[in-house]
Amino acid sequence: MDGVASEVAAPAAAKTKALNCISLSDPDIHKSVSLLKQACLDCGFFYVVDHGISLEFMDEVFFQSKRFFNLPLAEKMMLLRNEKHRGYTPALDELLDPENQVHGDYKEGYYIGVEVPQDDPQAEKPFFGPNQWPSNVILPGWRRVMEQYHKEALRVSRSIAKIIALALDLDVDFFDKPEMLGDPIATLRLLHYEGGKASNPSKGIYGCGSHTDYGLITLLATDDVVGLQICKDKDVRPQTWEYVAPLKGGFIVNLGDMLERWSNGVFRSTLHRVLSDGRERYSIAYFVEPSHECLVECLPSCTSETNPPKYPPVTCAAYLSQRYKATHLDLSSYQTTEEKAK
Repeated sequence: MDGVASEVAAPAAAKTKALNCISLSDPDIHKSVSLLKQACLDCGFFYVVDHGISLEFMDEVFFQSKRFFNLPLAEKMMLLRNEKHRGYTPALDELLDPENQVHGDYKEGYYIGVEVPQDDPQAEKPFFGPNQWPSNVILPGWRRVMEQYHKEALRVSRSIAKIIALALDLDVDFFDKPEMLGDPIATLRLLHYEGGKASNPSKGIYGCGSHTDYGLITLLATDDVVGLQICKDKDVRPQTWEYVAPLKGGFIVNLGDMLERWSNGVFRSTLHRVLSDGRERYSIAYFVEPSHECLVECLPSCTSETNPPKYPPVTCAAYLSQRYKATHLDLSSYQTTEEKAK
C-alpha cells in the first residue's frame, strides 16, 4: 500500500496528496525503510498502520476528548495551560503564521506531557512537571485513558524512529539512547475545531496556520473530516497546497524541524495547515522530541566536504523553548478569546 488514501474525499477543487503507507507489522524491514525514505525525501509525510493500538481504544480516546471540549468554557479555562505547557489552550491562543493570520488559530487544544511529580528534580526542567487533569468527578476515567494513550503512542513512535534511523544509515537503536527517546519530551495534544468556523485564507482566517512541527516526528490521528493540507516545497512561490486524506485507525506521521537539522536538510520538515470547511473536527497530535539536554547537530551520515552542516548545534530544550515562546500568547498578559477578537 505505497499510495493509499482513505475513502473520505477532499473538496472537489483541491488536490489530495497520495502518501506512502508503512505497516509496522511488515516483516520486510527493507521495504519499510525504502517506503519511509522515499516519503521523507519527497514530502515528509506518510501513513503508519498496524501499530498495535486497537481501533476501539482510538475511538475511546476521541470520545474522551469530545467530553472535555464539550465542557463549559469557564470550566476549561480553570485548566488554562501553564508555563510547562500543560493544560487547556483556547481558540486564538496560538499564532503560527503571523504573516498571513489576522488573529490566531481557530482551534482549542489540551496539552498532556510526560507526568513528573512536582517534587521530582526532573520537574525543574522547562517541559517536565505534573500535568493538569480535569476532576475525576467531572470526567471520570479521563486521565486513565489519556495516560494509556500517551504510553502507547510513545511505543509506536519508538518503532517508527528505528525505521528512520535505518533510512539515515544509522544504527537501528540510534534514537533509543537515554539522551534521545530514552527520556523524551513527548507531548499529547487534543485538538478541536469548532463547527461553523469556516476558514477564509483571503481574510487571514485559518483553523490552524501554516507551520512546521518542532521536534523529531509527529503522530496525528484524525476523525473523518478533511482539513489537513501540506505544502511539499515551502520555498517555492506561489505555494501549492494539497489535502491529506484521513485514514481510519492509522496515523498520519510527519517529520519535525529537529530531524531536518539532524539530517542536514536531507529529510525535510514540511509546511502544513488546517482549513476548516465549517464542520466540527477533532484530531489528536502526539509530538515526539528527544531529552532536554540532547544536542541536535548534523549526523555524520548526512554531511561531507561538499555538503557541510547547514545548521548550528542546539539543545532540544533551548530550541523548543524558543519556538513555543514565538507562537503562544504570553501567559502574563493573557486575554480571553472575546477580548482578542474585538
